[in-house]
Amino acid sequence: MISSFIWLAVAAAVLLYGIVIYNGLVSLKHGVTKAWSNIDVLLKQRHDELPKLVETCKQYMQFERDTLEKVMKARSGAQTAREAGDVKGVGAAEGLMRAGLGGIVATVEAYPELKANQSIQQLLGRITGLENAISDRREFYNETVNVNNVRIEQFPDVIVARLLGFKSAVLLEFSEEEKRDVDMKALFNS
Repeated sequence: MISSFIWLAVAAAVLLYGIVIYNGLVSLKHGVTKAWSNIDVLLKQRHDELPKLVETCKQYMQFERDTLEKVMKARSGAQTAREAGDVKGVGAAEGLMRAGLGGIVATVEAYPELKANQSIQQLLGRITGLENAISDRREFYNETVNVNNVRIEQFPDVIVARLLGFKSAVLLEFSEEEKRDVDMKALFNS
């Protein structure tokens, strides 16, 4: 009788512990989704601002069309990857787009009439603010992904994670090209 009670108590304790682990993993999984959603909102806002900047710049930069076309092509690729939920694709496309934005900024700096244009300065300020917010959110997202991935690999969480199909999440990483220092001389000479 007492041994049955002990086995029942042990089984109940194991079940409760499993429930606690499961609830923690579910919370982490939804934290990753929420962190990605925050990045997604900022990326969409920036993508909405880019055409305005490009249109404003076009009025002054007829001969700099290549720079503008690169940014819009990268924007399109980033938007497609974002809509598909392809985190790696977003990282690659965002890297290209940020490099293109660097080209626009360098061009604006090189032309006094662009630099003096208040609309361009406001758009650049807005995009810079969004870039900073994206950077902050990317850091938070990657930290959340890291916590999630560690938890689903740690014992005893790994048992519950494997039994219930929890998957690791993908870090948002940008290309090696974007991580390198910007060659301002090359930007001004292009």
